[in-house]
Amino acid sequence: MRTRLDACLNAVNQVVLGKEPQVRLALTCLLARGHLLIEDLPGMGKTTLSHALARVLGLSFQRIQFTSDLLPGDILGTSVFDKDTGQFVFHPGPVFAELVLADEINRATPKSQSALLEAMEEGQVTIEGATRPLPEPFFVIATQNPVSQGGTFALPESQLDRFLMRLSLGYPARVAEKALLLGEARREILPRLEPVLDHAELALIQAEVPKIRVSDALVDYVLRLVEATRSHAQFAWGLSPRASLALLAAARAWALLAGRDYVIPEDVQAVLPSVVGHRLREQADPAGHGGGALVQWLLREVPAL
Repeated sequence: MRTRLDACLNAVNQVVLGKEPQVRLALTCLLARGHLLIEDLPGMGKTTLSHALARVLGLSFQRIQFTSDLLPGDILGTSVFDKDTGQFVFHPGPVFAELVLADEINRATPKSQSALLEAMEEGQVTIEGATRPLPEPFFVIATQNPVSQGGTFALPESQLDRFLMRLSLGYPARVAEKALLLGEARREILPRLEPVLDHAELALIQAEVPKIRVSDALVDYVLRLVEATRSHAQFAWGLSPRASLALLAAARAWALLAGRDYVIPEDVQAVLPSVVGHRLREQADPAGHGGGALVQWLLREVPAL
Protein backbone atom coordinates (compact mmCIF):
# COMPACT_ATOMS: atom_id res chain seq x y z
CA MET A 1 0.00 0.00 0.00
CA ARG A 2 2.74 2.45 0.92
CA THR A 3 4.50 1.73 -2.38
CA ARG A 4 1.39 2.71 -4.31
CA LEU A 5 0.94 5.88 -2.28
CA ASP A 6 4.58 6.83 -2.74
CA ALA A 7 4.10 6.35 -6.49
CA CYS A 8 1.14 8.78 -6.37
CA LEU A 9 3.23 11.37 -4.55
CA ASN A 10 6.16 10.98 -6.94
CA ALA A 11 3.92 11.37 -9.98
CA VAL A 12 2.34 14.58 -8.70
CA ASN A 13 5.72 15.96 -7.63
CA GLN A 14 6.96 15.60 -11.21
CA VAL A 15 4.38 18.20 -12.22
CA VAL A 16 4.17 20.42 -9.12
CA LEU A 17 7.84 21.12 -8.47
CA GLY A 18 9.33 21.84 -5.08
CA LYS A 19 6.07 21.50 -3.12
CA GLU A 20 6.48 18.04 -1.60
CA PRO A 21 5.00 18.94 1.85
CA GLN A 22 1.92 20.54 0.31
CA VAL A 23 1.40 17.62 -2.08
CA ARG A 24 1.61 15.16 0.83
CA LEU A 25 -0.92 17.21 2.80
CA ALA A 26 -3.27 17.37 -0.20
CA LEU A 27 -3.18 13.59 -0.61
CA THR A 28 -3.66 13.20 3.14
CA CYS A 29 -6.79 15.34 2.90
CA LEU A 30 -8.27 13.26 0.10
CA LEU A 31 -7.46 9.94 1.80
CA ALA A 32 -9.27 11.21 4.91
CA ARG A 33 -12.34 11.90 2.73
CA GLY A 34 -12.05 15.63 3.26
CA HIS A 35 -12.26 18.65 1.01
CA LEU A 36 -9.33 20.94 0.33
CA LEU A 37 -9.07 24.72 0.13
CA ILE A 38 -5.96 26.19 -1.50
CA GLU A 39 -5.45 29.90 -0.90
CA ASP A 40 -2.75 31.71 -2.83
CA LEU A 41 -1.96 34.30 -5.45
CA PRO A 42 -2.86 33.52 -9.07
CA GLY A 43 -0.31 31.48 -11.02
CA MET A 44 1.10 29.44 -8.12
CA GLY A 45 0.07 26.02 -9.42
CA LYS A 46 -3.23 25.50 -7.59
CA THR A 47 -5.08 24.30 -10.67
CA THR A 48 -2.15 22.16 -11.81
CA LEU A 49 -2.07 20.37 -8.46
CA SER A 50 -5.79 19.61 -8.73
CA HIS A 51 -5.45 18.22 -12.27
CA ALA A 52 -2.48 16.08 -11.27
CA LEU A 53 -4.25 14.56 -8.26
CA ALA A 54 -7.29 13.70 -10.37
CA ARG A 55 -5.15 11.94 -12.96
CA VAL A 56 -2.97 9.86 -10.62
CA LEU A 57 -6.02 8.83 -8.56
CA GLY A 58 -7.99 7.91 -11.69
CA LEU A 59 -10.89 10.25 -10.92
CA SER A 60 -13.31 11.99 -13.25
CA PHE A 61 -12.61 15.71 -13.19
CA GLN A 62 -14.65 18.86 -13.67
CA ARG A 63 -13.57 22.45 -13.27
CA ILE A 64 -16.01 25.20 -12.30
CA GLN A 65 -14.74 28.73 -12.84
CA PHE A 66 -16.39 30.83 -10.15
CA THR A 67 -17.29 34.34 -11.30
CA SER A 68 -19.58 37.05 -9.99
CA ASP A 69 -22.37 36.06 -12.43
CA LEU A 70 -22.23 32.31 -11.67
CA LEU A 71 -25.62 30.88 -10.65
CA PRO A 72 -26.32 27.82 -8.46
CA GLY A 73 -27.84 26.07 -11.48
CA ASP A 74 -24.53 26.44 -13.31
CA ILE A 75 -23.00 24.27 -10.56
CA LEU A 76 -25.72 21.78 -9.72
CA GLY A 77 -27.53 21.42 -13.03
CA THR A 78 -31.02 22.22 -14.22
CA SER A 79 -34.09 20.64 -15.78
CA VAL A 80 -34.87 21.38 -19.42
CA PHE A 81 -38.21 20.72 -21.09
CA ASP A 82 -38.06 18.01 -23.75
CA LYS A 83 -40.76 18.73 -26.31
CA ASP A 84 -40.56 15.18 -27.72
CA THR A 85 -41.43 13.50 -24.40
CA GLY A 86 -43.36 16.38 -22.92
CA GLN A 87 -41.35 16.12 -19.71
CA PHE A 88 -38.58 17.99 -17.98
CA VAL A 89 -35.22 16.22 -18.20
CA PHE A 90 -32.52 16.90 -15.62
CA HIS A 91 -29.11 17.84 -16.99
CA PRO A 92 -26.50 17.34 -14.26
CA GLY A 93 -24.06 20.15 -13.64
CA PRO A 94 -20.29 19.88 -13.25
CA VAL A 95 -20.62 19.06 -9.54
CA PHE A 96 -21.45 15.49 -10.61
CA ALA A 97 -17.81 14.48 -10.90
CA GLU A 98 -15.47 12.61 -8.56
CA LEU A 99 -13.02 15.49 -8.21
CA VAL A 100 -14.46 18.97 -8.62
CA LEU A 101 -12.20 22.00 -8.87
CA ALA A 102 -14.02 25.09 -7.63
CA ASP A 103 -11.61 27.59 -9.12
CA GLU A 104 -11.43 31.02 -7.45
CA ILE A 105 -14.45 30.16 -5.30
CA ASN A 106 -14.38 33.50 -3.51
CA ARG A 107 -15.03 35.44 -6.72
CA ALA A 108 -18.62 34.18 -6.77
CA THR A 109 -21.45 35.60 -4.69
CA PRO A 110 -22.35 33.95 -1.37
CA LYS A 111 -25.50 32.48 -2.97
CA SER A 112 -23.45 30.57 -5.52
CA GLN A 113 -20.82 29.59 -2.93
CA SER A 114 -23.53 28.06 -0.76
CA ALA A 115 -24.61 25.75 -3.60
CA LEU A 116 -21.68 23.51 -2.63
CA LEU A 117 -22.55 23.23 1.07
CA GLU A 118 -24.90 20.23 0.87
CA ALA A 119 -22.68 18.53 -1.69
CA MET A 120 -19.59 18.81 0.51
CA GLU A 121 -21.34 17.77 3.72
CA GLU A 122 -23.78 15.10 2.55
CA GLY A 123 -22.41 13.83 -0.77
CA GLN A 124 -25.70 14.72 -2.42
CA VAL A 125 -27.59 17.68 -3.82
CA THR A 126 -31.28 18.58 -3.63
CA ILE A 127 -32.58 20.14 -6.83
CA GLU A 128 -36.20 20.98 -7.51
CA GLY A 129 -37.32 18.82 -4.58
CA ALA A 130 -35.38 15.74 -5.67
CA THR A 131 -32.27 14.49 -3.84
CA ARG A 132 -29.56 13.21 -6.16
CA PRO A 133 -26.47 11.34 -4.93
CA LEU A 134 -23.04 12.44 -6.06
CA PRO A 135 -20.34 10.05 -7.28
CA GLU A 136 -18.29 8.05 -4.80
CA PRO A 137 -15.61 9.12 -4.09
CA PHE A 138 -16.44 12.83 -4.16
CA PHE A 139 -13.81 15.47 -3.49
CA VAL A 140 -13.90 19.25 -3.78
CA ILE A 141 -10.69 21.18 -4.21
CA ALA A 142 -11.43 24.89 -4.04
CA THR A 143 -8.96 27.63 -4.79
CA GLN A 144 -9.27 31.19 -3.64
CA ASN A 145 -7.31 34.38 -4.07
CA PRO A 146 -6.38 36.47 -1.03
CA VAL A 147 -9.40 38.42 0.19
CA SER A 148 -7.37 41.61 -0.08
CA GLN A 149 -7.59 41.36 -3.86
CA GLY A 150 -10.41 43.09 -5.70
CA GLY A 151 -13.61 41.30 -6.68
CA THR A 152 -13.57 38.72 -3.89
CA PHE A 153 -16.23 37.67 -1.40
CA ALA A 154 -14.89 36.21 1.84
CA LEU A 155 -16.06 32.66 2.56
CA PRO A 156 -18.27 32.52 5.67
CA GLU A 157 -17.09 30.45 8.64
CA SER A 158 -19.80 27.85 8.01
CA GLN A 159 -18.34 27.11 4.58
CA LEU A 160 -14.71 27.29 5.69
CA ASP A 161 -15.54 24.62 8.26
CA ARG A 162 -16.57 22.24 5.44
CA PHE A 163 -12.95 22.11 4.28
CA LEU A 164 -10.86 19.56 6.14
CA MET A 165 -7.68 21.45 5.22
CA ARG A 166 -6.49 24.77 3.88
CA LEU A 167 -3.11 25.00 2.16
CA SER A 168 -0.96 27.68 0.61
CA LEU A 169 1.60 26.74 -2.05
CA GLY A 170 3.65 29.93 -1.93
CA TYR A 171 6.45 30.98 -4.24
CA PRO A 172 8.70 28.15 -5.47
CA ALA A 173 12.29 27.86 -4.37
CA ARG A 174 14.90 29.11 -6.85
CA VAL A 175 15.98 25.59 -7.86
CA ALA A 176 12.40 24.49 -8.48
CA GLU A 177 11.53 27.61 -10.46
CA LYS A 178 14.65 27.22 -12.61
CA ALA A 179 13.64 23.63 -13.39
CA LEU A 180 10.17 24.92 -14.22
CA LEU A 181 11.56 27.54 -16.62
CA LEU A 182 13.92 25.11 -18.36
CA GLY A 183 11.53 22.14 -18.49
CA GLU A 184 8.38 21.30 -20.36
CA ALA A 185 5.19 23.25 -19.87
CA ARG A 186 3.06 21.70 -17.13
CA ARG A 187 0.10 21.55 -19.52
CA GLU A 188 2.09 19.19 -21.73
CA ILE A 189 3.11 16.90 -18.87
CA LEU A 190 -0.35 16.57 -17.30
CA PRO A 191 -1.95 14.52 -20.13
CA ARG A 192 0.87 11.97 -19.85
CA LEU A 193 0.20 11.23 -16.20
CA GLU A 194 -1.20 7.73 -15.83
CA PRO A 195 -3.55 6.63 -13.05
CA VAL A 196 -1.62 4.99 -10.23
CA LEU A 197 -4.68 3.84 -8.27
CA ASP A 198 -8.01 2.54 -9.52
CA HIS A 199 -11.30 3.12 -7.75
CA ALA A 200 -11.19 -0.15 -5.83
CA GLU A 201 -7.66 0.52 -4.54
CA LEU A 202 -8.51 4.07 -3.50
CA ALA A 203 -11.63 2.88 -1.67
CA LEU A 204 -9.58 0.20 0.09
CA ILE A 205 -6.97 2.72 1.25
CA GLN A 206 -9.64 5.15 2.43
CA ALA A 207 -11.28 2.36 4.40
CA GLU A 208 -7.99 1.72 6.18
CA VAL A 209 -7.68 5.29 7.47
CA PRO A 210 -10.29 4.97 10.28
CA LYS A 211 -8.60 1.73 11.36
CA ILE A 212 -5.30 3.45 12.19
CA ARG A 213 -4.90 3.05 15.93
CA VAL A 214 -4.98 5.99 18.33
CA SER A 215 -4.16 5.65 22.00
CA ASP A 216 -6.04 7.27 24.87
CA ALA A 217 -3.02 9.50 25.44
CA LEU A 218 -3.12 10.66 21.83
CA VAL A 219 -6.84 11.45 22.04
CA ASP A 220 -6.16 13.37 25.25
CA TYR A 221 -3.57 15.44 23.36
CA VAL A 222 -6.13 16.29 20.69
CA LEU A 223 -8.62 17.23 23.41
CA ARG A 224 -6.07 19.48 25.11
CA LEU A 225 -5.47 21.30 21.82
CA VAL A 226 -9.18 21.80 21.24
CA GLU A 227 -9.91 22.80 24.83
CA ALA A 228 -7.12 25.38 24.74
CA THR A 229 -8.90 27.20 21.91
CA ARG A 230 -12.09 27.31 23.98
CA SER A 231 -10.59 28.52 27.25
CA HIS A 232 -7.88 31.06 26.36
CA ALA A 233 -8.79 34.68 25.81
CA GLN A 234 -6.80 35.24 22.61
CA PHE A 235 -9.16 32.98 20.62
CA ALA A 236 -12.29 34.62 19.23
CA TRP A 237 -14.01 31.22 19.42
CA GLY A 238 -13.05 27.64 20.09
CA LEU A 239 -12.74 24.72 17.73
CA SER A 240 -15.92 22.72 17.15
CA PRO A 241 -16.32 18.94 17.55
CA ARG A 242 -16.20 18.76 13.75
CA ALA A 243 -12.72 20.28 13.91
CA SER A 244 -11.50 17.75 16.47
CA LEU A 245 -12.83 14.90 14.31
CA ALA A 246 -11.12 16.43 11.29
CA LEU A 247 -7.83 16.71 13.16
CA LEU A 248 -7.90 13.06 14.18
CA ALA A 249 -8.91 11.89 10.69
CA ALA A 250 -6.09 13.89 9.08
CA ALA A 251 -3.55 12.59 11.60
CA ARG A 252 -4.63 9.01 10.83
CA ALA A 253 -4.23 9.57 7.08
CA TRP A 254 -0.82 11.20 7.62
CA ALA A 255 0.29 8.17 9.67
CA LEU A 256 -0.92 5.85 6.91
CA LEU A 257 1.14 7.74 4.35
CA ALA A 258 4.15 7.31 6.64
CA GLY A 259 3.60 3.54 6.65
CA ARG A 260 2.40 3.25 10.24
CA ASP A 261 -0.78 1.69 11.64
CA TYR A 262 -0.82 3.98 14.67
CA VAL A 263 -0.81 7.74 15.27
CA ILE A 264 1.92 9.59 17.15
CA PRO A 265 1.87 13.22 18.39
CA GLU A 266 4.09 14.27 15.48
CA ASP A 267 1.30 13.25 13.08
CA VAL A 268 -1.12 15.57 14.84
CA GLN A 269 1.43 18.38 14.81
CA ALA A 270 2.16 17.88 11.10
CA VAL A 271 -1.47 18.36 10.06
CA LEU A 272 -2.54 20.85 12.75
CA PRO A 273 -1.75 24.10 10.82
CA SER A 274 -3.67 22.96 7.74
CA VAL A 275 -6.64 21.57 9.65
CA VAL A 276 -7.28 24.32 12.20
CA GLY A 277 -5.59 27.43 10.78
CA HIS A 278 -8.67 28.48 8.78
CA ARG A 279 -10.98 27.73 11.71
CA LEU A 280 -9.31 30.08 14.20
CA ARG A 281 -9.41 33.84 14.67
CA GLU A 282 -7.76 36.11 17.18
CA GLN A 283 -10.06 37.79 19.71
CA ALA A 284 -8.53 41.16 18.85
CA ASP A 285 -9.22 40.68 15.14
CA PRO A 286 -12.07 38.18 14.59
CA ALA A 287 -12.46 39.22 10.96
CA GLY A 288 -8.77 38.81 10.16
CA HIS A 289 -6.50 35.88 9.46
CA GLY A 290 -4.69 35.29 12.74
CA GLY A 291 -4.98 31.52 12.56
CA GLY A 292 -1.31 30.97 11.81
CA ALA A 293 -0.07 32.69 14.95
CA LEU A 294 -2.65 30.89 17.06
CA VAL A 295 -1.58 27.51 15.66
CA GLN A 296 2.04 28.24 16.58
CA TRP A 297 0.88 29.15 20.10
CA LEU A 298 -0.91 25.78 20.36
CA LEU A 299 2.13 23.87 19.17
CA ARG A 300 4.33 25.71 21.64
CA GLU A 301 2.13 25.84 24.73
CA VAL A 302 0.03 22.64 24.71
CA PRO A 303 2.07 19.62 25.90
CA ALA A 304 1.92 16.47 23.82
CA LEU A 305 2.20 14.16 26.84
